[in-house]
Amino acid sequence: MAEQDTPILPAGFPGGIFPAEHKEATAGLPIRRLPVPAVLRVPLKQHIGNPAVATVQPGDRVCKGEVVGKPEGFVSVPVHAPTSGTVTAVDDYPAPHPSGLSAPTVTIEADGADQWTDLTPHPDFEDLRPAEIRSLVRQAGLVGLGGAGFPTFIKLNPGPDRPVDTVLLNGGESEPYLTCDDRLMRERPREILQGGSIIAYTVGARRLVVAIEANKPEALSAMLGAAGGWPQIEVVAVENRYPMGAEKQLILSVTGREVPSGRLPADVGVVTQNVGTAYAVFRALVHGEPLIERVLTASGGALSAPANLEVRIGTPIEEVAAACGGYSDLGRLIMGGPLVGSALHGTAPPVVKETNGLIFQSRAELADGPALPCIRCGACVEACPVHLMPNEMYNLARSKELEKIQDYDLFDCIECGSCAYVCPSRLPLVHYYRFAKNEIQAKEREKEKADIARRRTEAREARLQREKQEREAKRQARKKHARAAQAGEGDSGEDPREEAARKAAEKRRARRGVPAEDSAAPPRNGTAAGGGSEPTR
Repeated sequence: MAEQDTPILPAGFPGGIFPAEHKEATAGLPIRRLPVPAVLRVPLKQHIGNPAVATVQPGDRVCKGEVVGKPEGFVSVPVHAPTSGTVTAVDDYPAPHPSGLSAPTVTIEADGADQWTDLTPHPDFEDLRPAEIRSLVRQAGLVGLGGAGFPTFIKLNPGPDRPVDTVLLNGGESEPYLTCDDRLMRERPREILQGGSIIAYTVGARRLVVAIEANKPEALSAMLGAAGGWPQIEVVAVENRYPMGAEKQLILSVTGREVPSGRLPADVGVVTQNVGTAYAVFRALVHGEPLIERVLTASGGALSAPANLEVRIGTPIEEVAAACGGYSDLGRLIMGGPLVGSALHGTAPPVVKETNGLIFQSRAELADGPALPCIRCGACVEACPVHLMPNEMYNLARSKELEKIQDYDLFDCIECGSCAYVCPSRLPLVHYYRFAKNEIQAKEREKEKADIARRRTEAREARLQREKQEREAKRQARKKHARAAQAGEGDSGEDPREEAARKAAEKRRARRGVPAEDSAAPPRNGTAAGGGSEPTR
């Protein structure tokens, strides 16, 4: 089946944009494996959630694929040594983040042997239970390779209350410059489909759909050819409109199902994964390999020789640039795509699991001039694919009206950058939305801490009051018991005071030797008690 026989599904979402693609520089270039550098720097945080905790220390020798950082908490995955060698440091090193701050990193000096640790392949994955597959996926350190970095094993566990019937492999790659997924689909289509089948088996889905943008005809043809013998697999072409690669927008366009606000794709019976993630699942299960390398696109007007590269995690970005002939007249370095990626401060940080692209933009490629005031043209509203009001959200974020901005569904914003792309005033709109989200989340965390402290105080006060009441109840019980005992001694009906006086008198007579019976006998015929003879008859 040729790609022209496949109808193109129109975008099911409103708005969207058609930016210049800039893909021609690398779309025709096959994936090239980058040699292992002499030194690799492996950050312990390469995913959403808690960073991993180092399991090695300087001087340790590690093998390729060996765990160097164990997961901390549930939303976390391990990190592995990208090659064999010696750990030379476990300390802070500049992270690939817009802040330019450092983060805990394991530095490994390669020994050149590139020796694997012991691996356990599972080519017959259907012999495993879904829970076992999720565990293996986690142990392999897999995260979403489309740029989000969310731990894959969590997405493979939708839960018993969310039945999933469709797995959707995302081959959209609608960001400008990026072609790594395109090349992966052209060169390794069967491996991607095998990984997708493992995902479908794990979540219990009977349907596997691969969605590819229509501007990738070679990838579409390759995937259609690989899926020929698998009737349960569908390969569809979707309209080339940004942000088609966004999860909820792709689901709506392919399945017609709209994910409600605040809900997850699994709530409508769909699990999505990037095609690169599906390939990594295949490597993890069938070959037993952890995630230690990935395919990325290095491009941009400042780069001498753009390329699609297979790079070890931890490779310094400067090594990637050198492999592409170096750069000149650099205006901005972006990790990811130019619309949703992060600007970096330099080339010292390493490649991480989330690095799907490194864009070396020249000064000529950057927008000219400073940001100007909003002219309320409404272009951002028309471009928004989520029915939001970007101009109003901008004004509220700028004035820090954090409560009111939530009424405009701020957290439904997918930060695709469509609004900023069409803004004639060159306003960095997405930056304002991120600022507002971070501020709201920080306030919620503070409120949660205050609520926890308040609940602890209330619990302590309740405990003290309960203990006080228990002590009072015990005191009242003792008092009642004493009264009952006292009442039992006085059951004869005699006045307690008279009884006490009588007992005292008996004690005095006992000391004088007078029998109690005689003392109690009444006198007869006027004779005093205890004296005289009987009366005359």
